[in-house]
Amino acid sequence: KHAENMYYFSELALTLNAPENGTAPTDSRWRPDQRLMENGRWDEANAEKQRLEEKQRLSRKRREAEAARATEDGTPCDPYKPLWFERRKDPVTQELAHVYKGGYWESKEKQDWSLCPDIF
Repeated sequence: KHAENMYYFSELALTLNAPENGTAPTDSRWRPDQRLMENGRWDEANAEKQRLEEKQRLSRKRREAEAARATEDGTPCDPYKPLWFERRKDPVTQELAHVYKGGYWESKEKQDWSLCPDIF
């Protein structure tokens, strides 16, 4: 019903981006620009998207500057690492892949998201 107003998406496709309580604050379903867009507030969504992209650029520049300082000083510097995945060689394909290393479901159960960065 009213499929033409929903870009002819299936009912399943329409619900995939629905917010779910209890998920990590870094879950893409919490993106403020996405929420604004889905509510038809296009100008605000575009401005918010620009703000998020600039925040990401600044974060990357800060990590790059820290790595450069560490290289100059000869001190160790941990590069960015995902919280719940690690990059390993797939035993079957022999290609590098991000493999779940654990922790997400435990954090969700405890509702302890203290390890999550503020990305939005």
